[in-house]
Amino acid sequence: MPMRAMITVAIVCSAIVTTTSGGDWPQWGGSSARNNTPVAKDLPTDWSVGEFDFDTGKWISDDAQNIKWVAKLGSQTYGNPVIAGGRIYIGTNNEGGYSKRIAKEVDLGVLLCLRESDGKFLWQHSNPKLKAGSEVDWPHVGVCSSPLVEGNRLWYVTNRCEVVCLDVEGFANGNDGVKDEPSDTSDEADVVWRFDMIDRLGVHPHNMSNCSVTGAGDLIYVCTSNGTDEDDRVVKPEAPSFIAINKKTGKLVWESSPDDVPGKNILHGQWSSPAYVVAKVGGKAVPQVVFPGGDGWLYSFHATEHNKGVAKLLWKCDLNDKAVEWDATGSGDRNNIIATPVIYDGLIYIATGQDPEHGDGQGALYCIDPAKAASFGGDVSQTVVVKGGKPVAPRREQNLDKGAGEAEKPNPHSAVVWRYTGLDANGDGKIKFEEQMHRALANSTIKDGLVFIADYSGLMQCLDAKTGKVHWTHDLLSIVWGSCLVADGKVYVGDEDGVIHIFAASKEKKLIAEPEVDGAVHGSPVVANGVLYIATPTHLFAIKKK
Repeated sequence: MPMRAMITVAIVCSAIVTTTSGGDWPQWGGSSARNNTPVAKDLPTDWSVGEFDFDTGKWISDDAQNIKWVAKLGSQTYGNPVIAGGRIYIGTNNEGGYSKRIAKEVDLGVLLCLRESDGKFLWQHSNPKLKAGSEVDWPHVGVCSSPLVEGNRLWYVTNRCEVVCLDVEGFANGNDGVKDEPSDTSDEADVVWRFDMIDRLGVHPHNMSNCSVTGAGDLIYVCTSNGTDEDDRVVKPEAPSFIAINKKTGKLVWESSPDDVPGKNILHGQWSSPAYVVAKVGGKAVPQVVFPGGDGWLYSFHATEHNKGVAKLLWKCDLNDKAVEWDATGSGDRNNIIATPVIYDGLIYIATGQDPEHGDGQGALYCIDPAKAASFGGDVSQTVVVKGGKPVAPRREQNLDKGAGEAEKPNPHSAVVWRYTGLDANGDGKIKFEEQMHRALANSTIKDGLVFIADYSGLMQCLDAKTGKVHWTHDLLSIVWGSCLVADGKVYVGDEDGVIHIFAASKEKKLIAEPEVDGAVHGSPVVANGVLYIATPTHLFAIKKK
């Protein structure tokens, strides 16, 4: 890759906490690079979670081993825990029954705040469900996003398609910002400001709004979750897919133009989250915020510059083969993107996938050079579609129509370093299950030049970060939603059966242990201040060697 030899790429975490301190874990992925690789030592590889009283649900710790504490959540939990300033924040629903004001039978999206030392409940932010129902706010799913925490402020996206800023201390230090809150008791959240993306931007979320925001400087970056209705129709193609908001004031700073980004080409939902990277191109630092689009393209915008409130598009990259077709039932091979981009050593890693209700299918894992992409700009996909020598604009259903005289050719400006879809490792001319990259919901996790990712089908993969060469695969025999945690020389990944598979973080496959937790794991294991946290739909486990 000669361009990369001439261009110096630097990762700049401006106004964000890095992943090297071994301390707090203040956002999804630890920092805006989104790489789940905290510094930690002596993490446990075996534990027993104890038992739970059948009638009351109370944790019985008598037979528990290496469990620091267990906290009750709701009945469905898809968010990942965030740990900062002695507090833990996690999205769930209201069935944990913590609120004194609202009965647990009332369906809400909830952000819980717990005390880090012992899991004690501190406060919750309660969000009523949208009246339009499952099309925009699926019943009982709760809050699926993870917050960003800086100092005494927290930002997250609610199930109501709102970006909300909260005071991490609740009402302990008075009422900040919004004054017409339903209650100011100590168990309630204190809202500083609220930005309603449905009301302000005309957004129509599909099933759920769940972006885990990130930030740099005075801005936070948000995917709006604009999507289709139940008839596979893009209801609001003119609504922006990506926005930047001033984190202090809640004021909209810029928004993406539907002429630049998915718009009418949204396939289904937009449930991913952005990452942030600064690439030095020709000696000039170019801050980029990278968004996965609901059309299967990856988009990069200038993080701060804009044209009178309209985002400045730097480049875009198609993550689908041009000839594949979209099918709303999931039977087609054209994918959107559920995973979040991960930045490592100046490169972007991202996998394709679909709504988990669509099941299994072919996927792809990409490595993209943002410096090379920014130095050219525009379309940096592997190939382009032309007709009569002129580029053909992207379409929703299919990007290549040979019958109409269109042709596909290599893109001389491609910024794709490598792409992995599978490998005929044994040379028998067939790509077997264990040789294929399937659709993925998970992010890549990269450490010491190795990429670890488990696809939705449960195939664990270890690849070389520079070349995409496969070192090993392992069938976990269960569906996997969450990303890997790589820490303390080990790889942790949970599955729907509640098994935590622990591997050595090495080129050689070594399965260390497979302890269990009491319930499915839909999120990712995380570590903060030496404690391992794993959430099931109903409980959060704090795991630490005694």
